[in-house]
Amino acid sequence: MNELTLGHDLLLLLFATGMLAGGLDAVAGGGGLLTLPVLLAVGLAPAEALATNKLQGAFGTFSSSLYFIRHGLLDPRSLLLPIALTFTGSAAGTLLVQQLDSAFLTRIMPLFLILTALYFWFGPVIREEEKKQYIGQSLFAVTIGFTVGFYDGFFGPGAGTFFTLGFVMLLGFSLIRATAHAKILNFTSNIASLLFFAAGGHVAWELGLVMAVGQLIGGRIGAHQVHRRGARMIRPLIIIVCILISLKLLLGSSLNS
Repeated sequence: MNELTLGHDLLLLLFATGMLAGGLDAVAGGGGLLTLPVLLAVGLAPAEALATNKLQGAFGTFSSSLYFIRHGLLDPRSLLLPIALTFTGSAAGTLLVQQLDSAFLTRIMPLFLILTALYFWFGPVIREEEKKQYIGQSLFAVTIGFTVGFYDGFFGPGAGTFFTLGFVMLLGFSLIRATAHAKILNFTSNIASLLFFAAGGHVAWELGLVMAVGQLIGGRIGAHQVHRRGARMIRPLIIIVCILISLKLLLGSSLNS
């Protein structure tokens, strides 16, 4: 990595970006839309930007997860198997992305994200109350925990949104409860990916830790807004995030293209 001078302007930019991204991630996911372009703009190579993004993102998802736990919206003990398989999937994806070109995902992910946006926009099942559960936790751990974890380690945009969608569609969670539970799986995938990126020497620690301070604050603020405003805030933001990520990928400005 090239040596970067952490002047006051750069420190402020990194901190503010981390705080905004932490708030966005806590509510709807998609904080990487803000953080990855900034990390690339300050001179990091793609692998370093991905790795450093996991570092700062882990602090934001930790902050929002802790808020949800303290307010009774999340019990990590109920998610031990999904957490374990999310960790495994993210680690596998991170190891693979350091060996392969992930650019092909830019061609297929916009479709999934647009479909997700349409589901949250038009889907009649997205309500405040709980609904029917369609699969057990073991199958959920494989179909959502491992696969979305793998995707997050390998590529990343929209992973938090996909976790939320899985809890709503497959386990019948309300949107608030799904958002809270998605944070702990997103935190897990961030930590797993960070560990393996760090082992490869790709993390820009100084930049990432400055952003992490902002993420801690933003994640707490965003989680509070979720708790206070509920689905009427989450649903439109998820739709907007899915559309923006899709446009970003379709326009060819993806990190891995």
